[in-house]
Amino acid sequence: MRFSSQTSSADVTEQFFTLDEIPGVLWTPEDARGTRPLILLGHGGGQHKTAPGTVSRARRYAAEGFAVVAIDAPNHGDRPKDEKFGRIAAEMRAGMAAGGNPSGLVAGMHNYLAPQAVAEWQAVLTAVQHLDQVGVGPVGYCGMSMGCGLGIPLIAAEPRIGAAVLGLLGVHGLAEDAGRITAPVQFLVQWDDQMVPRDQSLALFGALASTEKTLHANPGKHGDVPSFEVDSSLQFFARHLS
Repeated sequence: MRFSSQTSSADVTEQFFTLDEIPGVLWTPEDARGTRPLILLGHGGGQHKTAPGTVSRARRYAAEGFAVVAIDAPNHGDRPKDEKFGRIAAEMRAGMAAGGNPSGLVAGMHNYLAPQAVAEWQAVLTAVQHLDQVGVGPVGYCGMSMGCGLGIPLIAAEPRIGAAVLGLLGVHGLAEDAGRITAPVQFLVQWDDQMVPRDQSLALFGALASTEKTLHANPGKHGDVPSFEVDSSLQFFARHLS
């Protein structure tokens, strides 16, 4: 893991790093030392590790004592784009422009990215836990939309993840992996989501095998998640990763 820059403000330290070819950012409380809970933060489709919503959430978590790490998903941010991803993305955009239901195309994109994303998250998790300011402590995952689509196979495969905040996605292509998740989950649904049919979101919530899972449904479209849900997720992680 190679760190390229470090800045601190408002009691939070931000460090950019590269692990092999994986670009990422680590946020910790300023002058942090010793083991602390770690949250893996997955970004949405078409976004990247320093999208404003990702940075805002990460800094909020770090200010409360968590370590937080985000990486660019394959074919996103500072990563190179491959030809197959370009075709899938173009087909998805065309389907959405035509007013169709893009669930199958979205699932196809996530399935294409997931094997690489899962392996990279596991490598980053191992590397970050070797750092003095993080250590081998409890681990959570937070991801909406594509962050959920790549997070569900990760959580299903990774026993170190003990709690997750997920949502804004449907069950298409994820039922099997969701059925392998037993960690506590907080799941967000936007009731008027124009991109994800409501019944598909509720079906994904139902497919999760967790015995402790909570559904948070709010009015509004896909990008209209209320800001208070960040506070709620913080309370959730404090409860389960303490």
